[in-house]
Order: sequence, then C-alpha cells, then structure tokens
Amino acid sequence: MRDTEVHGPEARPKAGRVVGELLLTAGVVLLLFVFYEAFWTNIVSGRLQEEVDNSLEESWGRGAGATGDEPVAPPTPALGEGFARLHIPALDAAYAVVEGTRSEDLRAGPGHYVDTQMPGEPGNFALAGHRIGTGAVFQHLDRLAACDAVIVETEFHWVTYRVLPLETSATDRRAVATSCLSPEQTERVAAGDYAHVQGRHITTPDHIEVVNPMPGAPWVEPHTGLESTLTLTTCHPLFSNAERMIVHAVRVETIPKSAGVEPAALQE
Repeated sequence: MRDTEVHGPEARPKAGRVVGELLLTAGVVLLLFVFYEAFWTNIVSGRLQEEVDNSLEESWGRGAGATGDEPVAPPTPALGEGFARLHIPALDAAYAVVEGTRSEDLRAGPGHYVDTQMPGEPGNFALAGHRIGTGAVFQHLDRLAACDAVIVETEFHWVTYRVLPLETSATDRRAVATSCLSPEQTERVAAGDYAHVQGRHITTPDHIEVVNPMPGAPWVEPHTGLESTLTLTTCHPLFSNAERMIVHAVRVETIPKSAGVEPAALQE
C-alpha cells in the first residue's frame, strides 16, 4: 500500500509528459511534411522546369521553319522531354510541357498523356499537372472561366484554345459560346456532338474518357471531323486526390511563328 501511495501520483504526471512529448513530436513532423510538400517540392520543381524550358529554347533554334496555318506535330518526344509551352493568361502562368504523366515527368511541369493527340491536331491534346506542391502548375484551374484563352506554343506555331461553356443547357451554352467560338463551333457546343463537354467539371479518377479524342465519349480513332480540343486535369479538392478537376477547351486560332506576330490572347 505504501508503494502505491508513493509512486501512483508520480506515474500519472510522467504519463502525461510522455503523451505531450509524443504530440509535440507528431506536430513537428507534420509541419516538416507540410513544408516539404508545399514549399521544398515547389523549389525543386521550379529548377527542373527552368532546365526543361532552357533545353526547349535551345532545341527550337535548330529546326526548319513552318509557314502553314495548320499545326505541325513535333517528332514524338522522349518521356520527360519538353516539346511545347502552355500559356494561361488569365492565371498569369506559362510552363514548358513535358512528355508523359509519370511522377518524375510531372515534377518538371505539366505532362502530356502519351496516348492523346499533339497540339492542334483533331482529337484531344490532354495534359496533367499537380495542384499542391511539386510545382503546383494547375493549382488555380478553378479560376478559369468560359472563353478564357489557353495558348499552346510549339516550335513553329501558336495554337489558341478557348475554355468551353460551363453551363449545361443549350440556350446558356449558345449564349456563352457565341462570344468566342465560330458559328459552326457554337452549334456543335450548344446542341451538337460537343454539347456534353463542359468547360470545367469534377469527376473521379476512373473516368479516363475525359482524355479520349472526343472528350467524355467512348474511344474513337482521331479523324478530321473532330474538333481540336485541349484537356487539363488535376487533383480535387486541394490536398486530396479523391477526385479530378477537368478543364476542356477548343481550338479557335493557329498562327505560324513565321508570321512574326503573337496571339492577341496572350495579352488578355
């Protein structure tokens, strides 16, 4: 009994100190993890992005020029190799695009889904990017609105896309599309075969049809009857990969660099 009376009261404070120390340690570890994910990986990715962009600029000076209005697909890049630039004026963002969507590819910038089309081709040019950490290149995709410009710069061309309407009704989609798409595209988007393609929506990771040649529809072989679309994918919500945020846009203009002018949309 004497031992119990002497040691019992001392054991309880010791146990409390141990729990407190464990909680403090866990908090420090959590803070270090947040710092690593949100800051350090961004620093590393920024360096990799700069290296890819510099290599891209050097390689573009070696090829012969192209003068036509139709995009010229680059040779199939190696995984991790840069081959284009993505400009999003509404977000004041520009990134070199690399081939592939492996973890090591996405550390350097937006990555091209290897089975999707190239910039400006009929079908779907689809890219993936991180939303938090590792460059966070697509962190603010939720800020894009219908008709916002997304420009893809290749060695020989500027390819301008416009974000499709976010609305679902034909009347609303037509009203939005008329301000930035051609009459033919407006009808396809409002009540035609692209009426199901929303400019931005949330889905789950298993809905891989969003990167098909006809976004959101069963696979078809790319053909000239398809619009040239751009799809951007990222995780949703922030700090989670439970869902995916998808942005779809359609090509409205192609300008050869040989013309010596840049798209006006770059200044929007």
